[in-house]
Amino acid sequence: MSGSDLYLLSPELCVAAGALLAIIANMANANRAVVTALGLLGIVAALVFTGLLWAELDGRVDICTVLEGDRGTAVYGALAIDRFALFFKGLIGISAGLVLLASYAYSQRFAERSAEFTALVLLAAVGMMLLAAGRELITLYVALELSTLPLVALAAFSGGQRASEAGLKYLVLGAVASAILLYGMALTFGYTGTTVLEGMALSVGDAALDGSRPFGVQVLVLGVVLMVAGFGFKVAAVPFHGWIPDVYEGAPTPITAFLSVASKAAGFAVVMRVFFTAFEPLEVDWALLFAGIAAASMTFGNLAAIAQTNIKRMLAYSTIAHAGYLLVGLAAVASRTADGDTIGPETVLFYLGGYAVTNLAAFFAVIAIAERTNSESISSFARMGRRAPWVAAALTVALLSLTGIPPTVGFMAKLFVFGAAVKADLAWLVALGAVNSVVSAYYYLRVVRVMYLGDPATVETSDGEQPARGIPLDLSVAVTAVAVVVLGLYPRPLFHAAERAVERLF
Repeated sequence: MSGSDLYLLSPELCVAAGALLAIIANMANANRAVVTALGLLGIVAALVFTGLLWAELDGRVDICTVLEGDRGTAVYGALAIDRFALFFKGLIGISAGLVLLASYAYSQRFAERSAEFTALVLLAAVGMMLLAAGRELITLYVALELSTLPLVALAAFSGGQRASEAGLKYLVLGAVASAILLYGMALTFGYTGTTVLEGMALSVGDAALDGSRPFGVQVLVLGVVLMVAGFGFKVAAVPFHGWIPDVYEGAPTPITAFLSVASKAAGFAVVMRVFFTAFEPLEVDWALLFAGIAAASMTFGNLAAIAQTNIKRMLAYSTIAHAGYLLVGLAAVASRTADGDTIGPETVLFYLGGYAVTNLAAFFAVIAIAERTNSESISSFARMGRRAPWVAAALTVALLSLTGIPPTVGFMAKLFVFGAAVKADLAWLVALGAVNSVVSAYYYLRVVRVMYLGDPATVETSDGEQPARGIPLDLSVAVTAVAVVVLGLYPRPLFHAAERAVERLF
């Protein structure tokens, strides 16, 4: 690895250094505040270097001559250094930083292991960043495992029966999905003779010339389907969603937030890079596959969420539904227009950015409320509009955004994605998405009704109402809730960044 590679990988190296410093500080008997501060310092440094690399790709600064034009590669071509990867590195870094900030008070429950908690979050973030930048299959698989294994430990981190079940289920089902993905990669490599995505596209293009069967060659059918199954586990799409409800409920709430946002973003990043690079010649075939998965995910996720009484399980099924909305965007991009133009890939990235701040706001507010009521039951949120008005307001804003009601970023995200699908002649999928959005309003607004109009007699507590949560959590709730509204009223900065990110990839 050359010196230029170190600079090109500076975001990942900074986050990994933050994890190492947190462990060293803990060994030196530093307190939790120092450990968390070191982890956040690593993330801030990573975001600074991400900004520098983005500026260099735009030609505004000149630090590393290895970058050619608006892209580059690192580690012998295994990793791409382009705006697409940098967009996701920034999104994952911001998400990890907010999760660490919001979990500062929460981590008091396992104060003696707070350094391990911080380090595992950061190492998972490193894996996700590498996953977004990988441009060959072996690198992608190693990055996927690096991002998954720390999350397995984090899912079971709080101890107890529910947490142990969450960690074990995530480990076992994740291992199965990983094996399926690896087999699909092996089959694809066997046909194409290369693991580099651009090289695979050449062989796949030859198969696409045979229009008599889907995917041209039978081995590619099996390889692509198995890879879709493996990546489907990562993005929580139906029918690969079985782990979601129990893991989300049993994991510590900050980790549930991290899983729902950063892990999903990394999953969609790798899906977009692999399918729009290696399998782009076959996009007509897998666009239909994604459209079918999108329809199933939206419908199942929303219908299953209606019956939930635990707020984390409800948001778990909501995550499945939103995976469906995102897949609508991917199907639209792959379908193209009649004259072959690519439709709205930036809408998918905008949706991921908007969904990130929305879901983080929702989960952070849930942490704040659950620490007051000592319960995750929706009924325990009764009259929270009076007892903790600004936290209830933040959760309300997040739930309105998840529903897709203006002036939130969730409304703009669905507007952009559904608009792209209409242009791609996927009106039937848009109609189904609109119906599902109406269905989702029932269970999202039910929580709002309970908070403002619920019967206080239904509050379920074990130790009474708890004291205030602390400044870090309050700050995280405020920042994310404000971002939901600001990006809804003024979406241009995020949308412009998304446009710039997809220019080279598409």
